[in-house]
Parts: sequence; C-alpha cells; structure tokens
Amino acid sequence: MNLALETEPAARARLLLMAHKLYRFMTLLAIPALLLGFVLMGVFKIGIGNQQGWLHAKILVVLLIVGYHHGCGRLLRKFENHANTKSHVFYRWFNEVPVVLLTIAILLVVLKPF
Repeated sequence: MNLALETEPAARARLLLMAHKLYRFMTLLAIPALLLGFVLMGVFKIGIGNQQGWLHAKILVVLLIVGYHHGCGRLLRKFENHANTKSHVFYRWFNEVPVVLLTIAILLVVLKPF
C-alpha cells in the first residue's frame, strides 16, 4: 500500500507543503549549529589535544546526521514526483535513525569515553 497514491490531491499537496516547510526549517537550524560547532573547535580549541577521540567520533556522527538530512531531501523529491517505492515500515524505521544518532552524539559529549 502506497500512502501517496491513496491520498486525495488536496491532502497530498498540503502534506508536501508541510514537509517542505519542515525540511527548510531543519536546514536553517542545521547551518548555524554546524558553524558554531566549528567555532568551538577552531576558536576555543574544544576537543583539541590528547585523549579527544570522542570528538572525532562525534564529528563522524554529525556527518551521518547531515547525510540523513540529505537523504530526507531525496525522499521528499521522490514524493513530489510520485516515485515513492518505500513501505510505511521502512519510514517507521527510517524515522528512528536521527534519534539513535543524536543520542550517541550526546553521550559522546557528556561521557567522553575515549
């Protein structure tokens, strides 16, 4: 069952508009967050020095989150072009990815395990 095929055109258009607004909002928040993270590293030297492996791991997690964001944009374009081939089960699991990644990032910063 494909949800995009089952919804009426007005509801589909409204959902796509909401998705675009959310994606734009996520992008506008991500840019300053990334820039401020680089300022903390570059200007204030946070995470620079011995035993700072946690920062490298966190940077990897942040890159995975940026990739996830890019993947969301690709999926949004597929929805616009009526080319969605994924099931609702895929989207349920896909929705959990950022929760796991953000939890890992927070734990790395707080615990600094290595």
